[in-house]
Amino acid sequence: MAQEQANNDAAEAADAAETAPQTSPETASPETKPAPEEKSPRSQQPGRSRTSMRNALRQMPSWLVSMVLHMVILLGLALWSLPPGITDELRQLIVSSGENDEFDDLEEIDDDPLEDIEVTADVVAMDAPIEQETPEISPAEDMEAAAVQVELSEFGLEHAPKNDLLASIGAFSGTGLQGRGSGSRAAMLRQGGSKGSEKAVGAALKWLAAHQMPDGGWNFNHAACPQCNGACRNPGSGVQARRGATAMALLPFLGAGQTHKSGNYKQTVKGGLYFLVQSMKMDPRKGGSMFEPAGSMYSHGLGSITLCEAYAMTHDKGLLMPAQAAINFICYAQDPVGGGWRYAPRTPGDTSVVGWQIMALKSGHMAYLNVPPRTVVMASRFLDSVQANGGSHYGYVSPAAGPATTAIGLLCRMYLGWKKDNPALQKGVTWLSKAGPSPGNMYYNYYATQVMRHWEGEEWEKWNAVMRDQLVNSQATAGHEAGSWTMHGDHGATVGGRLYCTSMATMILEVYYRHMPIYRKQSTEEEFPE
Repeated sequence: MAQEQANNDAAEAADAAETAPQTSPETASPETKPAPEEKSPRSQQPGRSRTSMRNALRQMPSWLVSMVLHMVILLGLALWSLPPGITDELRQLIVSSGENDEFDDLEEIDDDPLEDIEVTADVVAMDAPIEQETPEISPAEDMEAAAVQVELSEFGLEHAPKNDLLASIGAFSGTGLQGRGSGSRAAMLRQGGSKGSEKAVGAALKWLAAHQMPDGGWNFNHAACPQCNGACRNPGSGVQARRGATAMALLPFLGAGQTHKSGNYKQTVKGGLYFLVQSMKMDPRKGGSMFEPAGSMYSHGLGSITLCEAYAMTHDKGLLMPAQAAINFICYAQDPVGGGWRYAPRTPGDTSVVGWQIMALKSGHMAYLNVPPRTVVMASRFLDSVQANGGSHYGYVSPAAGPATTAIGLLCRMYLGWKKDNPALQKGVTWLSKAGPSPGNMYYNYYATQVMRHWEGEEWEKWNAVMRDQLVNSQATAGHEAGSWTMHGDHGATVGGRLYCTSMATMILEVYYRHMPIYRKQSTEEEFPE
């Protein structure tokens, strides 16, 4: 043990001599002499490290030392030049990537400060229902504010690309509206149309164009049009329902394939579309409203169908936002309890108003706009509440079996997904077929004709032979009234007058190509989302 301790003391003494300061005893002052301290192998480790570092630096090439020094200086300058706060963010930023991740080259970022950007909220598609509210709604007060000006460039904006959403359907190419094209239209006419029915449609469009108001819209009081000036009889009483009248006048043009982009009535259709869009009351939370006190939700439903069909037929991006905004307002205006629609938004519904809203939703869906599934489910719930005889008949606000409401209910059921083998649907179609077309009730005829057209078969052929010839033979052919109709069989004829009757009759005669029959191949491709 004594010998081992002696060896240790000798090693420590040698280490101390190597690490001692290079000051001679002669020049060192008493203050600079290190005080004696107890040494151990652990306490000498830092000294050895410093000696090794000095030796390494002496042996390192000068160019390498210079390079390391300059790298340190450049790194310091780079960190010093960054804006305040960035260095802290860089310290906190950790980026990890997967083994197979690929990275694109980043563009150079300018150091210029960002400009202040004013952000405005656009109307977007509703993916969820709005929270239920219980305000007192006054139709008059709801429309007091001036309509928001919707800036639209020329309708000739570049078209949305046609993609797989416009896939081949049935025997024709395109969506349920594609039968309106010139080639498809000629083929579809062979399924019930005639030269007489097409001639009647052409004369009706001419009459409608001649009664357009200077502001681009229409008026149910057609006598107010300067070109008419009272030359045509039977004006309607709905003078203030300008949006509803404009939509009803535009739908026959669209049904015949006439848009603001193609056809013989481009300027006529363009003026009407501008009238509807610019009269919209925009609200980021509710959507775009075409509600008006004189026309109530009827006007909005009709206007929505018009905008959606115009957008679907042209893919004009200038119509995309107004069409989606119109759909959004329908979703907002739905009765949050019963699922229907009526004259004022968010009130218990009736089958008549519901019919127009569901047709608008279907038009929006065919235009590939956003239609929330919940809205569709709630609409079906309303139909359940007014159906009778297991769903083969429908009432106005409660279960019944009215002719017009039954036709509306059956058509809505078709749009909402009832299959052709549904017993209630079969029973209802048989009932309508036995009743046949009405000589004067155009509201009933309009809906029932669509039901029969979608059903096809013997029931359709029987119905069409009577309905088509009845309209062709009753159209006015003389004077300023030539090309128009007037009937006295429903409330709409009183309010809408000759304009209403002409619009409904024309759309009935366009039924061969306005919509592809539901129970062909497109029924499985264009059903509402669940």
